Amino acid sequence: MASPSLMDTLFQRSLDDIIKGFRHQQSSTESIFISRVIEEIRREIKSTDLQTKSTALQKLTYLNSIHFIDMSWASFHAIECISSPTFSHKKIGYLAISQSFSESTPVILLISNQLRKDLKSGNEFEVSLALDCLSRIGTVDLCRDLASEVFILMSSSKVFIRKKAIGVVLRLFEKYPDAVRVCFKKLVESLEGSDSPIVSAVVGVFCELAAKDPRSYLPLAPEFYRILVDSKNNWVLIKVLKIFVKLAPLEPRLAKRLVEPICDHMRKTGAKSLVFECIRTVVTSFSEYESAMKLAAAKIREFLMEDDPNLKYLGLHVISIMAPKHLWAVLENKDVVIQSLSDEDPNIKLESLRLVMAMASESNLVETCRVLVNYALKSDPDFCNEILGSILSTCCQNVYEVIIDFDWYVSLLGEMSRIPNCKKGEEIGNQLIDIGMRVKDVRPELVRIARDLLIDPALLGNPFLHRLLSAAAWVCGEYVEFSRNPVELMEALLQPRTSLLPSSIRTVYMQSAFKILIFCIHSYFLQKEDMASEVSHLASKRECSESSGLATDKALVQSDQDEGFNPRDSNQSYEYPSVVDTGDGQTSTSTFMEKKSTMHESIVNVLNLMELVLSPLSGSLDVEIQERACNVLGFIELVQQEFSNPLIRKEANLDREEEIASRVVEWLHDGFSEELGPVSVTAQDRVPIPDELVLKENLTDLEAICGGVELPAPVSLTSPYYGQSAVFSVSNLQAEEDSEPSTESSSLLTEHRKRHELYYLPSEKNKILANDYPPANDPSSGINTNDATEDLVKLADQSLVSKRKPNHAKPRPVVVKLEEGEAAPVVSKKPELKDDLLSGAIHDILLGNEAKAASSQSNPSDKSSSKRKGKAKHVDLPDSKENLAVGEQPNHENPSSRRGKHRGDGKQKSKKSQGKKNGDGREDDGEKERQKIRDHHGRHKSRQRADAPIKVVPQTPDIPDYLL
Repeated sequence: MASPSLMDTLFQRSLDDIIKGFRHQQSSTESIFISRVIEEIRREIKSTDLQTKSTALQKLTYLNSIHFIDMSWASFHAIECISSPTFSHKKIGYLAISQSFSESTPVILLISNQLRKDLKSGNEFEVSLALDCLSRIGTVDLCRDLASEVFILMSSSKVFIRKKAIGVVLRLFEKYPDAVRVCFKKLVESLEGSDSPIVSAVVGVFCELAAKDPRSYLPLAPEFYRILVDSKNNWVLIKVLKIFVKLAPLEPRLAKRLVEPICDHMRKTGAKSLVFECIRTVVTSFSEYESAMKLAAAKIREFLMEDDPNLKYLGLHVISIMAPKHLWAVLENKDVVIQSLSDEDPNIKLESLRLVMAMASESNLVETCRVLVNYALKSDPDFCNEILGSILSTCCQNVYEVIIDFDWYVSLLGEMSRIPNCKKGEEIGNQLIDIGMRVKDVRPELVRIARDLLIDPALLGNPFLHRLLSAAAWVCGEYVEFSRNPVELMEALLQPRTSLLPSSIRTVYMQSAFKILIFCIHSYFLQKEDMASEVSHLASKRECSESSGLATDKALVQSDQDEGFNPRDSNQSYEYPSVVDTGDGQTSTSTFMEKKSTMHESIVNVLNLMELVLSPLSGSLDVEIQERACNVLGFIELVQQEFSNPLIRKEANLDREEEIASRVVEWLHDGFSEELGPVSVTAQDRVPIPDELVLKENLTDLEAICGGVELPAPVSLTSPYYGQSAVFSVSNLQAEEDSEPSTESSSLLTEHRKRHELYYLPSEKNKILANDYPPANDPSSGINTNDATEDLVKLADQSLVSKRKPNHAKPRPVVVKLEEGEAAPVVSKKPELKDDLLSGAIHDILLGNEAKAASSQSNPSDKSSSKRKGKAKHVDLPDSKENLAVGEQPNHENPSSRRGKHRGDGKQKSKKSQGKKNGDGREDDGEKERQKIRDHHGRHKSRQRADAPIKVVPQTPDIPDYLL
């Protein structure tokens, strides 16, 4: 496209015109307006006139910052603008570069020379633009090439430039750690200056550096202490306090010297920001000093009484930091904390909520939760869920350590799930399952609560509660033996309203119903066998006392009053209906037959109900639902023969069918009765990786390996329960598979395993058990609301002061805990290579002189031994001053050659001085002398091999007390 004409340049729209145009646009036409502006910019930015180009670039930068329009295509035009001698053009170009350039920008290396030129400019504002740009986009190459220019600017006579240059040093150290050897000494010297802006900038740089590796900056503690005592700049003092917070844990002796100056600042200053930083420093690092903590608590009280919500929030935040170790500070301000629950500021309410939960203990947990649940009923949705989340997280700490009555807590979980706007269903459901696994005594109450949740119609239509219903269904199926009436659980799981649930939840319902069915049929078979054995036993014993007969009649009357079907756990003792014995020794079985008929009728009703509900689901489009429905229906078809009319069945097949059904039910019941326990969060980490398994990070080659594998063609199955004819029956297919076993698939699998054995596990069959039944939420009411604020204040006055465990009439049930602990493993973050290089360079510079001085000191009495050992041990550290000035790289020579150098160090110096005096004509003599030194060093090494080697263990130097 041709460059714009002169008329286009004269009538070019400015940035102000673009902004005014945006204000006149409607939301529907804004995108069209932006497209037109971008087309206009693309045409204008190609102009050779820098004024036109810079104006177009300015408009593009505005669109990028406000509307996130891509401007990477204009990177070269930005470089053209910074090369302009006009300051306004240069400023627009640097702004565009700072905003759009990154390390992956192709043309970023083209600005290196222009940056160097502007850094050497006599115009301080151009230097400022270049420094600001380098601090934002500096790459490894740019920082390496421009480190010397930045070092020169750190000594500039203009405070404005020096301050900017010191700020850029942080970027240099991050990208190019070797810049430490050039700039660090100058940075330390700037701490001793009298210019407040310079000291502020230097302290800010050290504050950022100490946050990454504080140990390297311990030698600078005296300088920071001097600034803490002498400085009057509040922002400098705040930065110094942040540095000491990082240094104090590394050097315990610092606390003794720092406490008094910090307390003086708290007493004398009127700046709230400095007072807050002093309080936080004392609370986090010097909490063992009681006087300082009391002064901090008094200052916190002043913050809490302020009308400014920001100061009140800061006061609550500091109290929350103190709460774990100094609960007395929370109790002293409990009235303000509790009243803050009703504050308008949401941040203040959250902080006060954390403090209220911090005051909770075994003695007051029930009342605290009751009051907070009342608060949740009256609160907005966000704060309501924060309250519920705080209750859940507090109660489950350390495996429910504060819970004494688990029946109460399970009921509380049910009430919380019915609170309107509750979105903590998954957390509640997880705790229901976890408590059921850990606490056996609470399982009867847990099943009752789960059944109440399943029959609540308000929960089915709430998507936040679906995971909770999944957990409730799992609990009912897993612990059905603790239910008083399993038929009620079956009806709750198979109610028609479950069609509102997603398929993943309905599959859990179906599996739980199947567990309950297995339990009922297994209990029926057990009772049937026990009653039959009891009848035969009584028939064999004709002579029974009259008293035993009366007792039998009493037991029979009691059994008649019971419900028709009330199975219990197979491991427990059953109370089956007894057989009545008449007075003349004849045994009556009428009551036995009546009871058996009632139980038989109950089982038949359950089977009919399941068949009625699951038959339509056998043709579901969801594979999980279809498979589970077909499995259950197949089992029902097998078992129904046992419960059909005995007159219809042939007597020859009766015993065989009963035996098959009883055996299948026994197998399934044994599988479902296996008790599940909690799993540690670190269990997967403790599983050893098989030696034959090679884990690869990049598995993209699997696509090429599996690309030739053809998937089987889909086969549509039609359910016979809809009355439609199936393409082929499952039984015929099974018969064909049994009669003609396919060898083609096994051969293909064997061949594929030989080719790609890398991706196969060993041949052991590993079972993977999925136990992911997260919960959901339910809205309903039923909680009495009282004056929550008065209740909490009264509660705090009565029970928060004492932390003694109360005497409970009901003992705390056993809670299963894993021996290894259940805390998540803390993975230590490995420091990056750049951080290691930076820390090593700083350590060499700061501790170089001390280490050299320590190595040079020795006891005069051990002079002879030091002479022998010094040749093997002595290593001269390079002078820090020379390193800082020249930027000398560390010497990577062979240790033996280094020892040889120091062995003849004095002679080399003397020969070097003689060579300077005698001129270049004595080079041959110098070569001879060096040859003699090498020969002498070789003889010294041969003598050293003859002697026994002396192993010297390097001693770790103690950290010096930098303030004493």
